[in-house]
Amino acid sequence: MPSRFSRGTWLVGLLLLVGGFCLSDNAPQAAETKAAAWPLTPLLRPAVPAVKDKQWPRNPVDAFVLYKLEQANLVPNPAADKRTLLRRVTYDLTGLPPTSAEVDAFVADRSADAYEKVVERLLASPHFGERWAQHWLDVVRYAETEGFKLDRMRYEAFRYRDYVIRAFNDDMPYDRFLRQQIAGDEVEPDNPDALIATGLFRLHPEESNGSNYKQIRQEILDDVTDVFSATFLGLTMGCARCHNHKFDPIPQKDYFRLQAFFTPMVQHDDLPLAPQDVRQRYEKEMNAWREKTRDVRVEMDQLLNPVGREVFKESVAVFDLETQDALKLPAEKRSPLQRQLAVLATKQIDRKYLKMHRRLTPDKKERFSQLQQKLGDYDSAKPRPLPMAMAVTDVGPVSPATFRLANGNYLKPLEEVQPGYPSCLGGETPIIQPPPGDDHSTGRRSALARWLSRADHPLTSRVVMNRLWLHYFGQGIVATANDFGVMGDKPTHPELLDYLATELPRQGWKLKSMHRTIVTSSAYRQSSRDAANPTAALAAKVDPENHLLWHARTKRRDAEAIRDAALVFSGRLNERMYGLSAQPALPKAAADSRYAWYADDKAEDRDRRSVYILAKRNFQYPLFAVFDVPDRFNSCPTRSITTTAPQALAMLNGELTMAQARYAAGRLLARPNDAPRDVIRKAYFAAYGRGPDADETLAAERFLQKQAKRIATAGIPSAEILPEPMPRVDAAYAAAVVDLCHALMNAAEFITVE
Repeated sequence: MPSRFSRGTWLVGLLLLVGGFCLSDNAPQAAETKAAAWPLTPLLRPAVPAVKDKQWPRNPVDAFVLYKLEQANLVPNPAADKRTLLRRVTYDLTGLPPTSAEVDAFVADRSADAYEKVVERLLASPHFGERWAQHWLDVVRYAETEGFKLDRMRYEAFRYRDYVIRAFNDDMPYDRFLRQQIAGDEVEPDNPDALIATGLFRLHPEESNGSNYKQIRQEILDDVTDVFSATFLGLTMGCARCHNHKFDPIPQKDYFRLQAFFTPMVQHDDLPLAPQDVRQRYEKEMNAWREKTRDVRVEMDQLLNPVGREVFKESVAVFDLETQDALKLPAEKRSPLQRQLAVLATKQIDRKYLKMHRRLTPDKKERFSQLQQKLGDYDSAKPRPLPMAMAVTDVGPVSPATFRLANGNYLKPLEEVQPGYPSCLGGETPIIQPPPGDDHSTGRRSALARWLSRADHPLTSRVVMNRLWLHYFGQGIVATANDFGVMGDKPTHPELLDYLATELPRQGWKLKSMHRTIVTSSAYRQSSRDAANPTAALAAKVDPENHLLWHARTKRRDAEAIRDAALVFSGRLNERMYGLSAQPALPKAAADSRYAWYADDKAEDRDRRSVYILAKRNFQYPLFAVFDVPDRFNSCPTRSITTTAPQALAMLNGELTMAQARYAAGRLLARPNDAPRDVIRKAYFAAYGRGPDADETLAAERFLQKQAKRIATAGIPSAEILPEPMPRVDAAYAAAVVDLCHALMNAAEFITVE
């Protein structure tokens, strides 16, 4: 403690803080007294700076980068060679390595627009959406399970993932992408995709087997508010949940005014994703089935109803009092808040109803079993269930009240607040009107969506363009992509970010246009090696962290891309898109976990792209766990890049890499008459998109010779070497090729991209 503070002064300060001094909106706050600073200032288009070097810039992006370099007396790196550049841009746009044919075609293409043609091909690839959806899913903490102890499945969550992939592939304008997710049920009520998009508000962790649903409801609202502000505004508004923000000009009241936009939301898992005529036909067929099975179902209900009343009574007794009151009322008499509590709690009760037959007496249980069999005789007359959305709507035209909470505690409500935009962004009064013809919505979220998607919004386009830049250059212009506030990192090129942010609405909010602008710039095309840069020594002193972008950064592939690259190398990658998530085979140690999954029956289903792997909160695919996949509980704007022993062990000893090495060797040996040198060359192209140099070829030839001799001496059975026996291939030589493939996957070049 600094000496100028007496013990008494310090104690008084502590008591004031604990006593809730910060609860008052009138509490002094240094940030509020300062003039608004970037990026809370209006979004204005900056002039493109004049630079001395007229040859290097290919588009305005380069002018902004070069201007800062020239001010520091630095020059950018030369362009990367064609193979390196193709590998980089293919990875960045699709998450996959280029094929040998694509490498050969690009190297052979001497036309002036050869690279631009590659960019267009990659932007049009369906793999583009898969790659960039992964980045978005990190930010919105996508998962297909609830978390907490039971980590229950959300069986329809995959539809949101598929929606994001399709939106990016279709180049949906970003402003519409936002509106659909925030208020798709209000702004496009007849569009099934827009309904799926509201699944954004269903990605929160949820303790659905809890007892205090008043608390659970508030925790969901807090999580939604925090993630919304970080995702779309790049602000840590969660810091204002308990008190005025300590650093940014965000009073506590603003936090709950923003939350008020989400207060009316209610969860749905029963909204059909089918046209009106399909729904009508389904209902007609269901009515016919109900008529045929009426007597059977009535008798089953008669057996279960007494038990059901017991289950209901037991379940409700452990809930909080407000939830108890809500459940005991007829649905039509419940207040908006009571309807929300009932929806949350009913999920738990419904799960118990499914097990009611276990409580029947033996004779009744036997009769119930007979009735179940009889009901099953009518299965052919029952229509297939319609696909359903995991979505939200408003609970009705009237919202439950929103209160500012003392210390963020739901048990300590203060004054009621109305929906409002953060005061630091203008604080204008929202114009909230229910959507025309919709008497079930408040219109709050559609008002929020319109405000957020305005072309002149100070943060919307700045935040998303910073996210794009981050994944191309390894660091955002604002390195803290979820925090543009005072405690976030200062922007390295604020004018450049403002240029990109103003350009996005000019391009009709089309993100592919902005991707194109970035990857065709000279700044993006630079080499990562500085040997040819005459100012490298000076740059290492004045800009050792490369904030000025004088060279490209070498990037490690993320976990999903490492697995995908291994499957491409082996020829096993299944490119089937969309649908239920994949469940790959697990090592025995992981498979024994209570949260593990059972591997898909079909091998090809296990080998789908990693973006489709089941995303559980309490369990991660082992390779992902060691290579820094986020925990799915929190918004992740930038993945950690760690270097740990388990990563090397997973690549060296993991069952995935061992299996893919065997499959890769099988491909390489498909032509048994190929000389070792030919096998080596094909292996290098498959792994790295290039051929081996003379030294690498010689080393690999010696390795194959010595390793085959060792293996022959050890007498390894051929069944343990390749997935399928190859009678015309020497078993020891085949095993040596497996080891070569395994070694190539364990080299740094396999998991990094220059």
